Formats: sequence, structure tokens, C-alpha cells
Amino acid sequence: MSDPFDGAERSLGQLVASATAEMSALVHDEIALAKAEIRQDVKRGAMGSAAGLGAGVVLLFSLPMLSFALAYGINTWTGGHNGDGGWNLAWCFLLSFAANVLLAALLAVFAVAKFKKVKKPEKSISSAKQTAAIMQNVKPHPRPAADAAPLALDKAPSVARSSA
Repeated sequence: MSDPFDGAERSLGQLVASATAEMSALVHDEIALAKAEIRQDVKRGAMGSAAGLGAGVVLLFSLPMLSFALAYGINTWTGGHNGDGGWNLAWCFLLSFAANVLLAALLAVFAVAKFKKVKKPEKSISSAKQTAAIMQNVKPHPRPAADAAPLALDKAPSVARSSA
């Protein structure tokens, strides 16, 4: 940035160019801050989404396979493999279903906990509010009286454009 007290009077074009460059830098910095905050919250949201999707996939795809395996395993564990009969096979299937629902509920609780940690970009919002408050209080430079002769455009000093 240029020094406003460099000892030389700056022209209107130079002042406008300087203000434009500083406003552009400010807007770019605020956008970068918003991106950084949103990127962090997107990661949290993605983790919660993955956990919720995992809960749905476990509940949907594991029910047929795991339910049969678990039910027959419970029946075997309770004595069904040696001819004593063991537990009724219907109770074994009900117990395997309950285990799958419990696993899905635990994954859903994890997903909800991750979603609750997602926040709005508070730093970006407060920075934008501060900038808006400052910009509302800015007063325009006093203009010369209407009877004063306007400065010819061809005699006005040119301002070099910066690429920064």
C-alpha cells in the first residue's frame, strides 16, 4: 500500500486507484477467510454424511446376510446343532435383527454428533459486517463549486495500472 503522507499531493485518479486496490484486496481477503471456514465445516459435514450413509448401508445390506448368519449362529450356540433343539429359530432371527438395528442407531448418533458441530462462518460474517459499517460511515470528498471550471480530461495526469 502507498503511504498517504509521502509529502506529495496525490491526484484524484491516484486516490481512486489506491482505494480500488485496497477494496479489492479487502474483498479477496474476506473471500479467502470465508473459504477457509467453509472448507473446515464441509469436512465435518462430509464426515457426518459418511457416517449417516454408513448407517443406512449397514442397515440395508447387512440385514439379509448378517441376520441369517447370526440367527443360525445363535441357534447353534443354544444347542440346536446337537439335536437338543436350542432356541426357536424365530427368536434367533429377531435377536439378529435387534443387533443390526442397534449398530445402525449407534452410527446414526455419531452422524448427528458430527452434524451438530457444523457452524456458520462466524469470522467471515463479522468481518463483512465491520466492513459494511465502515463503508456506511465514509463521507464523499467535497466537490468543487458548480461555477468552478472543470479540469480538462486531456490535461489530467494519467495513472498507471497495477497488476497486483
